[in-house]
Amino acid sequence: MQKEAQLYVVATPMGNLDDITLRALKVLASVDVIAAEDTRTTAHLLDHHGLRTPMMAAHRHNERRAAAAIVERLARGETVALVSDAGTPAVSDPGAIIVAEVRAAGFRVTPIPGANAAIAALSAAGMTETPFTFVGFLPSKAAARRKAIEALRKISGALVFYEAPHRIVECAQDLAAALGGDRVILIAREITKLFEQIHRCQLDEAAAWLSMDENRQRGEFVLVVEGAAGAVDDAEENLDRVLRPLLDELTLVQAVKLACAIAGSKKNSTYARALELSGEIEKK
Repeated sequence: MQKEAQLYVVATPMGNLDDITLRALKVLASVDVIAAEDTRTTAHLLDHHGLRTPMMAAHRHNERRAAAAIVERLARGETVALVSDAGTPAVSDPGAIIVAEVRAAGFRVTPIPGANAAIAALSAAGMTETPFTFVGFLPSKAAARRKAIEALRKISGALVFYEAPHRIVECAQDLAAALGGDRVILIAREITKLFEQIHRCQLDEAAAWLSMDENRQRGEFVLVVEGAAGAVDDAEENLDRVLRPLLDELTLVQAVKLACAIAGSKKNSTYARALELSGEIEKK
């Protein structure tokens, strides 16, 4: 029976080489060629599972050329598997351009699901929000990173970030400054690898925890940050309605304490808003 020319998008292990599905192994064994982000990394995976499938390079710096070559192979009736170094291709990894070009050429694209760092971290986070926003990598420059975080401040679902080790402390500091230190954060480091570490704390404690031990700043990171409480716009309006009359009659500390009890708001964010409203009241 002749095989249908198609591109398989295959998820591979993030660290532990046994974290691969039986279906993925069958696909990697049966395709004509594997398009790999780094052929040396993929060769290690193939050797571990006793596979000898030919490979071609398909990485960030040659992705359009690789896409054209893959389309040519598909036109000849071949099958191709696309893999990244770890996890799912085209999700904060090369591959999206290749998938788009293959689809534009009219060929079938079949996902072979498996390891994914964001989902793995979410599963260990214990956060009850059903929706979540996958942000991926934030901008590397500080000003752009802070602006990007600020734009996420009112999202009610959990926020999922990827981060590099040399920026992890600064990123934690920026998240706390923009989102408020009383949110919960899960720091997942080196998921499925030998030195895997998963730590949950308040956001204003994260940078200090990371700085306590240099080893905590090594490897690949997934950060899961608690979303804004409830419907933020409505919650802020409700908090203001509670705070304003209290501030007219009570001290700042008393007003904050009562507002937290009445509105169910968090102390740090309520105190910050009370300071803002006090300034507005004084100017009138």
